[in-house]
Amino acid sequence: MSKQGLSKCLGRLSVVSCVVLSAGAPVVAAPPSPLEEFAPGRVLVQMRAGLDDAQVGRLAREQGASKARRLGRSDVHVVELEAAGGERALLERLKRHPHVKSAELDRRVAAALSTNDPYLGSQWHLGKIGATTAWEQTQGSAVRIAILDTGIDAAHPDLAGRLVPGWNVVDNNATTSDVHGHGTAVAGAAAAAMNNGIGVASVAGQALLMPVRIADANAYAYWSNVATGLYWAADNGARVANVSYNGVAASTTVQAAAQYFKNKGGLVVVAAGNNNVDEGIVPSTALIAVSATDANDAKTSFSSWGQFVALSAPGINIWTTVRGGGYQAWWGTSMASPVVAGAVALVMARNTNLSAGQVESLLFSTAVDLGAGGRDPVFGHGRLNAAAAITAAATSVPPQDTQAPTVRIAAPLGSSTVSGLVPVNVEASDNVGVTRVDLVVNGKVVASDSAAPFGFSWDASTASTGMVSLNAVAVDAAGNAAASAPVSVNVASAQKDTTAPTITLRNPTQGVTVSGTVQVQVAASDNSGSAGISMTLAINGKQVAKASGGSLSYSWNTRKLAPGTHSLAIVARDAAGNQSTQAISVRR
Repeated sequence: MSKQGLSKCLGRLSVVSCVVLSAGAPVVAAPPSPLEEFAPGRVLVQMRAGLDDAQVGRLAREQGASKARRLGRSDVHVVELEAAGGERALLERLKRHPHVKSAELDRRVAAALSTNDPYLGSQWHLGKIGATTAWEQTQGSAVRIAILDTGIDAAHPDLAGRLVPGWNVVDNNATTSDVHGHGTAVAGAAAAAMNNGIGVASVAGQALLMPVRIADANAYAYWSNVATGLYWAADNGARVANVSYNGVAASTTVQAAAQYFKNKGGLVVVAAGNNNVDEGIVPSTALIAVSATDANDAKTSFSSWGQFVALSAPGINIWTTVRGGGYQAWWGTSMASPVVAGAVALVMARNTNLSAGQVESLLFSTAVDLGAGGRDPVFGHGRLNAAAAITAAATSVPPQDTQAPTVRIAAPLGSSTVSGLVPVNVEASDNVGVTRVDLVVNGKVVASDSAAPFGFSWDASTASTGMVSLNAVAVDAAGNAAASAPVSVNVASAQKDTTAPTITLRNPTQGVTVSGTVQVQVAASDNSGSAGISMTLAINGKQVAKASGGSLSYSWNTRKLAPGTHSLAIVARDAAGNQSTQAISVRR
């Protein structure tokens, strides 16, 4: 492809990848994704810790949603509407809810020792980051790198011996074959087999690859799929996760999943994006966002930047594996990201005593400082220097952390009277970092939160009426724990809601004769408000419509009904489970 043709390809926002079929031609990875593309009828919600699935489902229905499902073992839920069109309004309601930590639409994103491998001479990036020097001490043996992407070609000769079982998030099964090609290229950049006499070498040629398919055949994925993949990988032994997709660093849902991964001893590396703009993303310590550099240590023409960028790495003309057994040169932050992921595996393998935070710190402190002094929006802490990081890791003796966190309950206030679901806010800090805060009620742990800001939703109805003691216990990565001063609150006697909704069937009415299309109109009210009401309409014993809130309408075509009597039955249920029914008969 000519430079002019490549420029046109990079400029099309809707393109998934610019693949050139001729051997040895460059492939542009992690292309720009269409802006403002979100899953219809879906909102991602991070709840306060302490709510069970039934409580979250009830809360979701009260806000007009139809259902909610939890992602992994987290407090993140996918909240769904019955039909598309109201997701933005639902989002705004959920953002203001006192038991919600954060909420966002589910955005769709697109795919961002000497060896004898024949293509090694073309792999300029390995020498640039000092990988060949690092290999004298480690090649990343046995460290599992989860590749969250389109799958991996398990038959590729440079990858086949490196794979461990993975998961298909899209289809919810164990089939992880590559449906596009992007995942195979990313996997090869991180951990293609080295010194095997064929193909390419990689940064961590003895690491293990865990395929986690998050994308469809067009290489598009939703934030919810990324988060689900991270939870799965963390729970199945991955130490490193790579996500070569645009825009994932902006998602609070993905950040929560990345923090979960980090709390389990791993690190998540993501692509900064290929939009050549300041993405305006707020920095997060939960993940490592990577921009792309060229052979002259300059930012590539396509790489995005911003305050969220933590590292930079080579991302142009990166020779790697392609689906079907071949090799090609790829461009993009999709390549820079797995180069860093491979380096993470090298450091972890070289010194197994290092925590995830310490590995991250070594990579940052040994990076080649480019651009403005210190961390900057284009290169982050600098361009990856694997050789220096490995040298530092070899002699690094992790200091013993004996300092416990500090923690206090900020709300509710002592001696306050509470009832129902009570928001409990906790402030916790540590010299290294707080990994978990437990809420303790009368000496019993009732909920745990692993991501700041730490907050809980405590169901006071589970406690006896009267004074109750609340404590928060904060734990750091070294296991040091500290408890807050106790806060005593008065649990008020709660009156159980036993009042069922009231149903008003406005049309048709009892005994009327119907014909043509009849507009069935139902209204319902409740002592706790109409938001928590759910209604169903059945005609002749068959459910034909359902609705949330205080109204239901249905267009009933009576033309094909047999002459005679026909029944309509409406059932209304409130958030407490109280139910009422109204039934009428009409004639045709």
